[in-house]
Amino acid sequence: MSVIEKAEPMSAGEPAKALWISTAAFTLCFAVWTIFAIIGIRIKQDLGLNEAEFGLLVGTPVLTGSLVRIVLGIWTERYGGRLVYTITMLAAALATFLLSYAQTYTQMLIAGLGVGLAGGSFAVGVAYVSPFFPAKKQGTALGIFGAGNVGAAVTKFAAPFVLLAWGWQAVAEIWAVCLALMAIVFWFTTTDDPAFRLRRERGVASKSLAQEFAPLQNVQVWRFSLYYFFAFGGFVALSLWLPRYLVGVYGFNLETAGMVAACYSIPGSIFRAFGGVLSDKKGARSVMYAMLAVSAVATLILALPAATITPAIFIVVIFVLGFFMSLGKAAVFKHIPAYYPESVGAVGGIVGMMGGLGGFILPIAFGLLKDMTGLWSSCFLLLFAVVVASLIWMHLSVKQLSRQGHSAPVAAT
Repeated sequence: MSVIEKAEPMSAGEPAKALWISTAAFTLCFAVWTIFAIIGIRIKQDLGLNEAEFGLLVGTPVLTGSLVRIVLGIWTERYGGRLVYTITMLAAALATFLLSYAQTYTQMLIAGLGVGLAGGSFAVGVAYVSPFFPAKKQGTALGIFGAGNVGAAVTKFAAPFVLLAWGWQAVAEIWAVCLALMAIVFWFTTTDDPAFRLRRERGVASKSLAQEFAPLQNVQVWRFSLYYFFAFGGFVALSLWLPRYLVGVYGFNLETAGMVAACYSIPGSIFRAFGGVLSDKKGARSVMYAMLAVSAVATLILALPAATITPAIFIVVIFVLGFFMSLGKAAVFKHIPAYYPESVGAVGGIVGMMGGLGGFILPIAFGLLKDMTGLWSSCFLLLFAVVVASLIWMHLSVKQLSRQGHSAPVAAT
């Protein structure tokens, strides 16, 4: 029985309001989180950074947003998503505003750590939104919430024009003000989630840290983490790396590269909601199989020497890859409340953290591979290796469970 079925009755529109306002907030958080994808290119030119240094700059906010997810997920269960979400947005907004005053590479990296708090909002949102919905609708709800990834497209569409008009500092300041305003709106228009209200009403003591982290001893959690490392981490990495790739390989100008990268981000984000619906109707496991299989083919094609792939073919294949990644992102998080209904914050936090770490590690790896090999397409060869490893591990695990006679929760399969 889910929390929503145990808690006191809610007003008819309360779940929908919580979902849509949380999604709007996450969209702005994601726009801030990926801000270096655009302003980083100008900073790279101003400071004369090499590819590896650029990859580190772009990935630094992703590192913070990844590492804090497990902490924020646990805090959400202890103190309530409404409070934690609001504070997270305000802290990220302050750091983003201060970024506009950074002048050296070291200062940029330090500011980037604060900007990354915006990415940690994902773990808060998952733990906050899921208790509002019964198990059979959680895939759809979390898919809609996760579609806030489209914030990456907001940055890629709008930031180049703001940058050209007023400079990259203006981008940081405007994005910071928008996020702070969203935090205020969120606080005054939402309520505490049913799970937190139920614990508060019954005076339930918070779990100890040992209890919070107990599910992490299960290898299954780390398998889910690898899936998300590719589906989400790969999506973030490509969102950040694609403008640079298009400029370097095909000679696109920054505005055009930003527009194409934004168009990649949109289906890779919005269709996450569709992935949630499919996971509810067809089963998350089936969606995962389809995602990994198609992604393996797509990354293999893109791993061919860049000179052999025309811009048109590249764009079509990258869009297909982004679409199936979006389905996979939703399918992974459909598993979590199904298998770990009492530990959504901790498990969702660790899976989200590993996905975010993918978004941090992969851009740096892309830069290093480019510097070492001289091949732009080497980034897709790395993604191919990750997706194949995920597919093999998943298939062997499913076969083993079948042989042992273990059944998965109906919601997951």
